[in-house]
Amino acid sequence: MSSPLAGGRGGEGRQVFQRYEANRKFLAECPERVTEIFRHWEKSCGGRSMPSRADIALETLVAHLPGMILVDVEGVDEKGVGIFRYRFVGADEERLRGNDPSGTLVTESYWGASLEDVIGCYEFVRRRKSFVYDDIPYLTPRGKWSCEATLFLPLSEDGETVSQVLVYSIEERSGPGAG
Repeated sequence: MSSPLAGGRGGEGRQVFQRYEANRKFLAECPERVTEIFRHWEKSCGGRSMPSRADIALETLVAHLPGMILVDVEGVDEKGVGIFRYRFVGADEERLRGNDPSGTLVTESYWGASLEDVIGCYEFVRRRKSFVYDDIPYLTPRGKWSCEATLFLPLSEDGETVSQVLVYSIEERSGPGAG
């Protein structure tokens, strides 16, 4: 299988990866629930660049669990692109997809505008060891418009390598070009 970030048609994979940036500007306009998750993650860092999974007190986030996804980073492929596997997918995400992709590779069961876009988000987090916020409307694999506020947060067991990505997503609105 070719790498989703190898360039595709006209280098689109690299362009997708470059559209992301890690800054806190999104906090001024994102849904309050996204801010709550971000602040919890930030507090869990405890002065480090990223917390471990054990540092995230899920018992304080029970109301947010339906919108959460936990993705394992299982290494990299021959092109140096991360191999990502769904470990946990919350009920709201299962409802949107129509199934539970837990246990499958992201490349097999992704949900987003394109495989390149989805892997671009995970790769940004893995390579930069930083968060990314994405709220760009997209056409789902089922052919419907989706406008979600999605936050990708790195987790690390050793403090150096991203071992998991915690994703929080909440539907904002619907319709083509909504916003």
